[in-house]
Amino acid sequence: MHNTQEVQPRSIHATLARSWLLVNGTRSDLFDQADQSDADQIILDIEDAVDPKLKSSALRDVAKWLQNKWAWVRINDRSTPFWSDDVDHLKGVPGLAGVMLAKTESADHVTETFDRLGGTTPVLALIESALGIEEAPTIARARGVLRLAFGSGDYRRDTGASADDLAMAYPRSRLVVASRIGDLPGPIDGPTVSNSHRVLRDQSAMTVSLGLTGKLCLDPEQPPVINEALSPTPSDAAWAENFLADFEARGRVVRDGSDLPRLGRAQKIAQLAKAFQSAKANG
Repeated sequence: MHNTQEVQPRSIHATLARSWLLVNGTRSDLFDQADQSDADQIILDIEDAVDPKLKSSALRDVAKWLQNKWAWVRINDRSTPFWSDDVDHLKGVPGLAGVMLAKTESADHVTETFDRLGGTTPVLALIESALGIEEAPTIARARGVLRLAFGSGDYRRDTGASADDLAMAYPRSRLVVASRIGDLPGPIDGPTVSNSHRVLRDQSAMTVSLGLTGKLCLDPEQPPVINEALSPTPSDAAWAENFLADFEARGRVVRDGSDLPRLGRAQKIAQLAKAFQSAKANG
């Protein structure tokens, strides 16, 4: 188990986290800056961001920093020779929140990683290929998986698809449906390269519209925009509060077929609004 008396987790739990900030594992000088950012969770990246010749030193730097800090680590995929070193070196590290497994293409990739880490460290399954998308429902049921995430850049490279919203709608929706089948929180969307607030808001709105509930980030300036876009709006929160109050006032009586779906939506919105507001107040 993690020693949470010494290493404190971030205020927003990973199941609810909206913004996931990726940090190059060779840039240990940026780790503290990321830790102080508005990101709900941070991910130290020792996979694609790191040259193969530097992976061992990056792994050591990441493990050392996690002796006193809390973060996720994006590890190398199961098919590479680096995977074994990653899981063995990170097993039992006090501040390891969990691992993001790159290029996940089967449930076995998740369970082997989970078991090798000791059977208590959660796994984010990063799905980045056509095969991974098609296997998403079985991956979502794998022992040890916490959430699915979309590696949109590698998916486009694998399939030849464009970054157009229409082209990306199928894989995103597939991950949303798979997450529901696996009884997981909503999936985490791929990153937006642009730091333009308008572009970031527009792409985050697309994330929300398709049912994804988190988003990868590439820059510490992105999380505040993403957090706002992926949180319940003030009007949604007010509607949820009013609906729940009215439902209680009438003795929780169901009036018609629309009440139960609206009740579920109101409860979810109220839960998220409360969690995010509490974290903001304590942050």
